[in-house]
Amino acid sequence: MAKLEVRAATEDDLAAIAAVAEATGQVEEWSGSDPAYVRHLLAHGQVMVAEHRAAVQGTVTGFGATRRIGDGPAAVTMLCDLFVDPGAHGRGTGQALLAALWEPGAPRMTFSSLHAHALPLYTRAGLDAWWPLLYLGGDVGALPRAPGWTVATTSPEEVAALEAEWTGIDRSADHRAWAARPGGQPVTARRGTAVRGDAVLAAGTVAGEDAEYGIAHLAISPAAGDGDAVDAVLAVLASLDPAGGRGRVCLPAPHPATRPLLAAGWHVDFMDVFMATEPGLLDPRRAVPSPAMA
Repeated sequence: MAKLEVRAATEDDLAAIAAVAEATGQVEEWSGSDPAYVRHLLAHGQVMVAEHRAAVQGTVTGFGATRRIGDGPAAVTMLCDLFVDPGAHGRGTGQALLAALWEPGAPRMTFSSLHAHALPLYTRAGLDAWWPLLYLGGDVGALPRAPGWTVATTSPEEVAALEAEWTGIDRSADHRAWAARPGGQPVTARRGTAVRGDAVLAAGTVAGEDAEYGIAHLAISPAAGDGDAVDAVLAVLASLDPAGGRGRVCLPAPHPATRPLLAAGWHVDFMDVFMATEPGLLDPRRAVPSPAMA
């Protein structure tokens, strides 16, 4: 019988990780001969692989990764993703990875594109607060306007500083990574103008290639109301280049901007699930999370 072992991943495991990712349908950030996202997590987080060993030969059948977000009481252990080869379901791979990745008793959350087998596993691990994240896409030109807003380009450091002020969490490295993506551009949004001294109410990054652009991440100031949260999303989308092209955004299902996007003919491309041990870890009315958040 094969023995299950969980160990820290190395660069020698990149091909095996890509094979598991492709077997579970994850072909964008995790797969390929040199997946930059996996390298980023190897350097800034924790990546573990589950290996079924028979004698001296081993086969990687699953992997997962976590990042530590924040410091002190605000720190959260976030499970970036957990993938198990469909051929290994029911062999304890997922539970073994969770036990190795998550420290007992610490606040934790996950934001993942996962197959249905993972949901009961997370529930048993104590993640009982969850809501769907909708990826919506459509024609930017079809959106209602948000008059009176100024969207300005900025630096990833300013975006990170604003988000840290609003949330207490410093994600400078993540913002620099988003800004480095194709078409990546950090932006701020305010109702009014900088000349008048209007406060910034949203800050984030837009990115895209060719004729498709979207909001990679947008944090909303706690001083903003629900109307501001809607208008900030619409204003940033309207500022994208090329104007009138296709846009894309990820929103928690309760986010107030979801309704006007759907009313403008935008459609849901697919859906992720966010789960946490505490509902307050992410306010679905105030944040536009991103797959790059990890």
